[in-house]
Amino acid sequence: MTTTSTVDREAVVRALGEVVDPELDRAITELGFVARCEVNRGSVEVDLRLPTYFCAPNFAYLMVSDARDALAALPGVGTVSVRLVDHFAADEINAGVAAGEGFDAAFPGLASGELDELRAVFFRKAHAAEQERLASELLKSGRTHDDLTSLTLADVPEASALRRHRRRLHLRHDDEAPLLLDDAGQHLHEDDLPTRLRIARTTRISIEANKTWCEGLLDTRYPHP
Repeated sequence: MTTTSTVDREAVVRALGEVVDPELDRAITELGFVARCEVNRGSVEVDLRLPTYFCAPNFAYLMVSDARDALAALPGVGTVSVRLVDHFAADEINAGVAAGEGFDAAFPGLASGELDELRAVFFRKAHAAEQERLASELLKSGRTHDDLTSLTLADVPEASALRRHRRRLHLRHDDEAPLLLDDAGQHLHEDDLPTRLRIARTTRISIEANKTWCEGLLDTRYPHP
């Protein structure tokens, strides 16, 4: 007896919602980067689009590759096709992701190492920005820097996004984990906070500004009907 693989469309959308633009730290579904998503039993076909024709190929490769991996891991999936469209390096990126050969193979002589470290750099930036956002809200509510150093994740119900960042970086994310950690997972102390938070605020504002800019470019390139 033969069986036909099937996959739920809602599961496909949820999986795509876990794929982020590494520079903007936002889901590709939220950003409008998913141009087409078709599910036919166990076959999934997805087209991704970006705000400009010349978006950085390394970031584009990461998103296409991450989307393919997320969909391929779903129960019931048979075949997966994730394509980048309307991009100057689409052919190289699509071929490289489909072959599973990595960014270096797709761009021989141009890439310097694989993309894991690039991904980690942006994950660390997103983590610092989210910590700063939470710390800023707590300081506005009357908390002091000394208070912040004694808080744990359990003390801040709004820390779900921060926990997600910690999981990606393999840092502590249990209830007893300190609210504020450095990139190495060490507890931040009161004397360090003003400088750390000021730098992280710059990072957060930059991420938010880039998100707004990219949304505007995408709307211009692909106007809503």
